Amino acid sequence: MKKTIAAVLLVVCLIFTGCAAGGNGSESATEPGLLPDQTESTEGQAASSAGERDTAGEETTEPVVTPLSTESYPVFDFSNKTVTLNSGYKMPILGLGMFSLSDSQAENSTYWALKAGFRLIDTARIYGNEEAVGRGLRRAIEEGIVKREDVFITTKMWTSDYDNGDAAINASLERLGVDYIDLMILHHSQPRNDVEAYQAMERAVADGKLRSIGLSNYYEPDDFDRLVNATTIKPALLQNETHPYHQSGEMKEHIAKYGTVLESWFPLGGRGNTQTLFDDPTIREIAEAHGVSSAQVIIRWHLQAGNICIPGSSNEQHIIEDYDVWDFELSEEEMARMTDLEKDERFADY
Repeated sequence: MKKTIAAVLLVVCLIFTGCAAGGNGSESATEPGLLPDQTESTEGQAASSAGERDTAGEETTEPVVTPLSTESYPVFDFSNKTVTLNSGYKMPILGLGMFSLSDSQAENSTYWALKAGFRLIDTARIYGNEEAVGRGLRRAIEEGIVKREDVFITTKMWTSDYDNGDAAINASLERLGVDYIDLMILHHSQPRNDVEAYQAMERAVADGKLRSIGLSNYYEPDDFDRLVNATTIKPALLQNETHPYHQSGEMKEHIAKYGTVLESWFPLGGRGNTQTLFDDPTIREIAEAHGVSSAQVIIRWHLQAGNICIPGSSNEQHIIEDYDVWDFELSEEEMARMTDLEKDERFADY
């Protein structure tokens, strides 16, 4: 009798876990904070529009990817260059980061990135360039390069704003000059008040101000679970320092059960450390074999490994190069060689 009850409980738990993870592109009317389905105005628009839900379900030939031990991790759609988050929204898998860029650099880089094909822009309140990103976005819209719904805007709430999250969200909306933000994430773990800040983001999802929410710089499974267990909406994304020398394997495996995707900051090693990775013999050999740069190899590795990648640059030619990673792929053997570069070595101390 006890064995029967245990078996029934196990089945119920498995069903519940599968629903909570959000699946790969599936939707649930009962999932908290979801916006109504968006309708397509033109054929194929859903495939190219960054903020729309994934309803196509078309099968495509995918490149070699690094498998995880769980099937709940979101699957990257290389044909459309997107991944469907557990919130139900599509997010581009390659974007441009605005860390340490001045106002003029951020405005130009946003504009150049959108012109080059990028559809994901990542900024933060503490970067001080949200207004500049908004100006770059409007330039691209005014020139007909993109529409607002084509672009996925990410920003972050800074720790000093956690006590008044509602005001922080409204301030970011005003600085960016947009009616909604595609993704807002808490910039750092801060157990004193990060739950309250996250709950403010949950309210903003319900109000239509934010579409997806997530976390950054949560490096321990217990710390991640602490916040998840105290809130309602599962984080759509975790943004941590991730690159070939620090591959974030433990956290990536852990967040998969929530259907949370990993995004890499410092994907090329970060300013001051990029050359260390570019000169790595393994990376250089793979780059030479494909006739591409070391940066392109690293970016391609991130994408095939299932990491959303946001390199940063204020150089237009580098931005164009960073986006030009779609016409080659790394073999299974090359992916294994990249995986073997793991040193559990972070370049930043924050």
